[in-house]
Amino acid sequence: MTGPSTLRERKKRATREALQSAALRLALERGPDNVRVEEIAQAAGVSPRTYNNYFASREQAIVAGVAADRAAAVAAAVLARPAGVGLGDAVIDAVAGLYTDPGDHPPAALLMIAASPALRACYVEALTTFEEPLTAAVTARCPGIGPLAAQVLAAAVGAAARVALRQWLHGTTEVPSMAGFVVPSGPLPDLVRAALLPLAPALDAAKP
Repeated sequence: MTGPSTLRERKKRATREALQSAALRLALERGPDNVRVEEIAQAAGVSPRTYNNYFASREQAIVAGVAADRAAAVAAAVLARPAGVGLGDAVIDAVAGLYTDPGDHPPAALLMIAASPALRACYVEALTTFEEPLTAAVTARCPGIGPLAAQVLAAAVGAAARVALRQWLHGTTEVPSMAGFVVPSGPLPDLVRAALLPLAPALDAAKP
């Protein structure tokens, strides 16, 4: 049954998607520093006031165009693993997999984020805020686990991923033949796995 609340949620989701898509497109065309909130709102067909209901800055909107809807993918990947797979392996594979697949966005989007400190900060937060869905996934895979323990484990996983992503993005090097362009150094999935590995015993111990 489709009610008013469902229609409102669909409209809100469509508006958010339009804003983040417009923000990313304009940033890639002009450079992130040359895009104004008013221009993003106009490109998405909404008012600046409506824009402010969804994003607090242009950086948030630009990054959302790359990182949207990826938090739920971590939880889904954890739940999709067979019951015989340990929680540690399931979580580490799911989180590392999130950073293995860049999605449908061109490499230029990641290069743009790597070159901007403001975008890097937003990107780190956007791609590590999966604690809530991961808590639900841990609870589902570990019947009987307390809500506090599930939240602590999920928060620890998010913190480890945040450390790995910051280290990866801050370890950038400038491309000599392309002035102003930088690229992250080292494989991110491997760095994420290394950061999460110390948490594996605690994750495995959570499952009865």
